Amino acid sequence: MTVLRPHRHDSALKHTRGQALYIDDMLEPPGTLYAALVLSPVAAGRLRRLDLGAVAAAPDVVAVLGPADIPGRNDVAPVGQNEPLFATDHVSYAGQPLALVIARTLDAARLAAERAVVDIEPVEPILEIETALARKEYVQAPSTVQRGDVDAALKSAPHRLSAEFRVGGQEHFYLEGQIAFALPGEDGDIVVHSSTQHPTEVQHICARLLGCDFNRVTAVVRRLGGGFGGKESNASWVAGATALAAHRTGRPVKLRLPREADMIATGKRHPFLCRYTVGFDSEGRVLALDAMLAADAGWSLDLTPGVVARALTHTDNAYWIPHFRAVGYACRTNKQSNTAFRGFGGPQGVVVMEDAIDRIARHLGRDPDQLRTLNFYGEGRDETPYGQKVEENHLPRIWAELRRDAEIDRRRSEIAAFNRTSPVLKRGLGLFPLKFGISFNMPHMNQAGALVHVYTDGSIRLNHGGTEMGQGLLVKVAQVVAEVFKVDLGRIRPSATSTAEVPNTSPTAASTGSDLNGWAAYEAANTIKQRMVAFAAEQFGAKLDEIEFADGNVRIAKPGSNQVLSFGELARLCHFGRVSLSSTGYYRTPKIHWDPAAMRGRPFFYYSFGAAAAEVAIDTLTGESRVLRADLVQDCGASLNPAIDLGQIEGAFVQGQGWFTCEELWWDAKGLLRTVGPSTYKIPGSRDVPAIFNVKMLDNAPAAEATIFRSKAVGEPPLMLATAVWNALKDAIAATIPEGSVGKTAVRLDVPATPERVLAAIAKLRT
Repeated sequence: MTVLRPHRHDSALKHTRGQALYIDDMLEPPGTLYAALVLSPVAAGRLRRLDLGAVAAAPDVVAVLGPADIPGRNDVAPVGQNEPLFATDHVSYAGQPLALVIARTLDAARLAAERAVVDIEPVEPILEIETALARKEYVQAPSTVQRGDVDAALKSAPHRLSAEFRVGGQEHFYLEGQIAFALPGEDGDIVVHSSTQHPTEVQHICARLLGCDFNRVTAVVRRLGGGFGGKESNASWVAGATALAAHRTGRPVKLRLPREADMIATGKRHPFLCRYTVGFDSEGRVLALDAMLAADAGWSLDLTPGVVARALTHTDNAYWIPHFRAVGYACRTNKQSNTAFRGFGGPQGVVVMEDAIDRIARHLGRDPDQLRTLNFYGEGRDETPYGQKVEENHLPRIWAELRRDAEIDRRRSEIAAFNRTSPVLKRGLGLFPLKFGISFNMPHMNQAGALVHVYTDGSIRLNHGGTEMGQGLLVKVAQVVAEVFKVDLGRIRPSATSTAEVPNTSPTAASTGSDLNGWAAYEAANTIKQRMVAFAAEQFGAKLDEIEFADGNVRIAKPGSNQVLSFGELARLCHFGRVSLSSTGYYRTPKIHWDPAAMRGRPFFYYSFGAAAAEVAIDTLTGESRVLRADLVQDCGASLNPAIDLGQIEGAFVQGQGWFTCEELWWDAKGLLRTVGPSTYKIPGSRDVPAIFNVKMLDNAPAAEATIFRSKAVGEPPLMLATAVWNALKDAIAATIPEGSVGKTAVRLDVPATPERVLAAIAKLRT
């Protein structure tokens, strides 16, 4: 089989040799121009004057564009409306685009942009979630997921605890920054090469700005140098500005944001403020949860509705909660409009019950891991608060395998012994179980198309709506097509994603890339295969089931005959027999439905399960921490490509570890982001990866639902497994006080757990 086997990434060798072409590597036609943005230096205020005279007069400047130069609508909102490409009367965050400079050289464009005279009458910005909550400043109305009688259950519960904590945002820090390259054609046509996860949205927003039909704009994506959600909506306005410049000048234009401008102008993972009250019995069974999750949406709607909805539908995580209420607030602040990020609200949701379980355990003097097991979903306790059944629950098996393989009981004893004799360094061990839903929150986005051509030499061209951002999507979908035709993977040529070949695509996001595009490609390839089978049966006087494809050949297995011809030979015969060797394919995810008003339904096709254990050490004098070991067990169903999936699991975990430990965004009192590059914003490096890093994919667990070859998504779930690091850090902090007092004392540790926050948590615990 070609599927369910490890194969290297289709661009692996090109990446290592520097031969993989990204947009900035493309050959530039003569006359190519370069663009740079003029950004607001103020977080909030009235735009009194924007003087661009000195900009236009700067050397090599060809044009300067503002709101008045947009022939269509000045709106780049991915959802809703009223998100202008260029600010008009008001500015809403520091870094908001005000104008675009186009010049003959990149340096000339960027230097000219600095000449802009910007006069803004500042107003006090809203920079904190608490301020937005107090003023009821929301980008959408609050939403609620609820089941049972929460108030009555809390009132009658033998025990109650209330707590508050916050989790910060996260910069995507993709290696390739935001970039687009637009080439105008005849009759107003334009081709836009964009580093985007959503080519169709690029097409739509470019057309909206230009005031033209969608068919005038072709968005093309060969590969992205990383996305992580940051190129789902942000890339669209960058592409839109570039298309506008090409349209106005009639020449090719490239816009590449330098790292600082990229971080200043684009959105991040949503920070959340979480408050909850949990009721439980003396055994530690959770009886009721009343939670408030307030997201910092930034200045506009963007993709916040989906992020908040996913956070609310993951607040239960792996636990049965009979009485449940979670209210989500989308708070408007004068910051970058926060957007999609790997996990899409799931990470901010699952931490609530993890904190609650930890506090319950310390309150009762119980083992938190036993309480996790006690509260797992199970038989008779298998419906989520939003009405979906938890089916095919692999979590008990995963949990047992993790505890066995990671030797949890032995290591807990060793860590306790170490902590008793180590006054400065303390170690902690944390476990985390995960239930994560796979599908887009909005049902209409769960669809995909593909286009497959078989040529008369037996080579195959594959196109689909998914984008390759380093995650190995192209090779996975190519494996599917190779498996249909039973040919060597090298015979499949994946081509650049293009809205001219496969239209109306969904973004490559929500961990659905392989699920959706794999099935669409399968349908396209299988349509062609069935035509070839029918032709061969007629040509050779055989029955349909006597035509066998295998090892790049086709065998006519009728009685008395054992004729074999190559796949290419049959393709050539089909062509001469006037058989179409090209087909589209289409797939839509079954069973899903969602009522956004009632917040009930079946938003997910299936659940992915996983569990992790992390061991950490902290220095109680400096607050520094290190992850010493991590053990992961991840449910991938029947993995399409175990080599690719292993890389996704490892990378996602380390990215999650960065969110929990070191990646801190910081705005000053005026609302200016000051962490705008690698010198001030710390992402995890190679030395932050756990020295002992054991990753295991659950064996013999093909998906019960009809996913493509019974595989499961892997892009996002492993990021949340890094929650084990957070649990381990709290365990280590708790070890800084005498063992006898731990039972009544819980640790508040906001995310990211920087050295300062670790020291503050220790100090609070000791006092």
